[in-house]
Amino acid sequence: MPTPGDYRVLIVDDDFRVGELHASMVNEMPGFTALEPVQDSRTVPKVVAAQQPDLVLLDLYLPHVSGLELAKVLDVDVIMVSAASEPQNIAAALRAGVLAFVIKPFEPRTLAAKLKGWARYRRQLAASTNLDQGAVDRLYKALWAGEETAAPSGGAAPTEQAVLACVQDAGEPLSVAQVAEAVGIARATAQRYLAALVASEALQLQLSYGNRGRPEHRYLTSPR
Repeated sequence: MPTPGDYRVLIVDDDFRVGELHASMVNEMPGFTALEPVQDSRTVPKVVAAQQPDLVLLDLYLPHVSGLELAKVLDVDVIMVSAASEPQNIAAALRAGVLAFVIKPFEPRTLAAKLKGWARYRRQLAASTNLDQGAVDRLYKALWAGEETAAPSGGAAPTEQAVLACVQDAGEPLSVAQVAEAVGIARATAQRYLAALVASEALQLQLSYGNRGRPEHRYLTSPR
């Protein structure tokens, strides 16, 4: 049962295992309680009206009714949680009014950072009366400030560490597919971590040209 005073979060995902996983992440956060996850997107408006959650974690691709359609009609704060990370999907989600977009799969600390930022935004909004431009800017800063604390001082996420170690130990440039298979993660996840490691200069990107088609991206350790 929800704890009095906690922010109530509704998870909408057609995969019950994913819904339960995200609910457990929410319940680990002090001040937050996950409601029973919803799989059938057609029931979401009624569930929201009946249970009145403070926040909805909403998948984008859902049977029957898409997350984008729901985001446009739900009178509640929405954070979209989806593996559909193409720019057009993120742009459409923001146009539909979502407050943030979290790409699946993600570490618990990533969701925690988003929830903390959202809670900070809600507290500041509740304490405000008439807002000037500076106050509005501070609301946006509060909403997004959680991103700054997403990486703990202890270092990179375990998955990122595993990707980096995989490339470092290989002794030769590796493709995204090779890294994904070696680490045991989805190719899209491997691509995301590899891109972040290249951006931080922990790894280098090398283009491998074959006889035809696009050059293949390969990754190797950056020289020190």
